[in-house]
Formats: sequence, structure tokens, C-alpha cells
Amino acid sequence: MSIYDLNGRSAIVTGGTRGIGRGIVLALAKSGANVAFNYSRSADEAEKLLSELGLHGIKAFASPCDVANTEAAADFVKQVVGEFGTVDFLVNNAGITRDQLILRMKEDDWDAVVDTNLKGAWNFSKAVLRPMMKNENGGSILNISSISGVVGMLGQSNYSASKAGMIGLTKSLAKEVASRKITVNALAPGLIETDIASEMNAQYREKILAQIPLGRLGSVQEIADIACFLLSDSARYITGQVIQPDGGLAM
Repeated sequence: MSIYDLNGRSAIVTGGTRGIGRGIVLALAKSGANVAFNYSRSADEAEKLLSELGLHGIKAFASPCDVANTEAAADFVKQVVGEFGTVDFLVNNAGITRDQLILRMKEDDWDAVVDTNLKGAWNFSKAVLRPMMKNENGGSILNISSISGVVGMLGQSNYSASKAGMIGLTKSLAKEVASRKITVNALAPGLIETDIASEMNAQYREKILAQIPLGRLGSVQEIADIACFLLSDSARYITGQVIQPDGGLAM
């Protein structure tokens, strides 16, 4: 049971079928929010998640959508407004990696990562603003950046640039829409226990853990709990901020 009461509110979470996105979708549903999420290829995972959401007595909606496609993002938001009546929360979580040293990185690898991670967040933010502005109490946008966007990571010039760009987008947009009661914040997680993290070889994992003062990876639930807080009424006076749940990695 969540400590945040989001009953009657409606949320969109991009990239909601796996990892952090899935955790946030479930946390919002447990808080009473109606939840919509997109997916790219994981239709089976989407169906499983929809079934799970049905147990929480909320409205749920899912549809394939390429977040990098501006028209597709706008159409997705229109569908959600049709299903739920409005949008109160947006979580820009969809993201990909194509790691490589810059001398070996292909242009397509740069474009794909920046388009999905950064342009995707811009597309959905732009699309939700009009329905949010019609809400009496505005709304909240949360961008899932990364510690890689704060300090930069070896072999991630594309990913780090896209995630740093999300931080800039967060701060700029927060100033633009504050007068409309819309808050915009970002999370910059460190290493989190997801499917990707579980695939790390033991030697590399130990090397990473040695750099984290708290001595462990974060959990998806911890990130989801922070996300719910930043979207909730308890955080209505917080905007333009970047929260780093990273175990002290980038102190």
C-alpha cells in the first residue's frame, strides 16, 4: 500500500514494461492512479503488466508507440486523454543504450540514443502540456535521467549526452510552466538492480560496488517510491530539481 494518495489522477509512463518504468507503473497503480504506458516490441510483457494492473482497481491503457516520433507521441497522448479524461502526470522513462567508444561509434548509434532518450522526452512533454494546463491543479512531469548525465561515463558519449540533455530540458521547462501549476523534475539514478545490471560479470560488478559509498546497487522499488513522491501533492513546491538516488556514487 502506497503512502501517497493519487486516486482519480492519471499518469503516462513511457517505456513502462521493464525495469524502472515497470516499477513506477506499479507504484502509481498501488497509489490509486490510472496508468497508461507505451511499449516498442514487448507486447507480451505489456499484456502481463495490464493484467497485473487490473488487480488494483484502476484504469490501465497500453499501446505501442515510438517515442522518437513526434506525431506518434501526440497521438498516444490523445488516446490517453480519451481513455482517462486528462493527464496529471508524465514520467519520461523510455531509454536505450548503444555503448561504444566515440571513435568506434556509428552515427546511427548516436542518433538512435539521442532521439529515443532526449527527443522522446521532448515529444511527450510537449504533447501533455495542453491537457495538463486545463487541470485545476496543473500537473507534474518527471524525467528519468541518469548519473551518466551528471558525471559522464566511459563509452557512453551518446547516452551521457542524452541524459544530460534531459536535465537541461527539465530546468528550462520547469521555468516555462511553473505559472500553470506544473512542476518538472528529474531523477538521475545510479546503478539499479534491473535485468541489465544482473547481466554484469562478477568482476565488473565488484569494481562498481567499490565506488558506491553505500556499498550496494539501488532497487527499482526505491526509485519508484521517490518518483511517486515527486509526482504527489507532497512535492508541489519542488520544481526544476535533479534528485540523485545513487548511493553516493557521484558525491
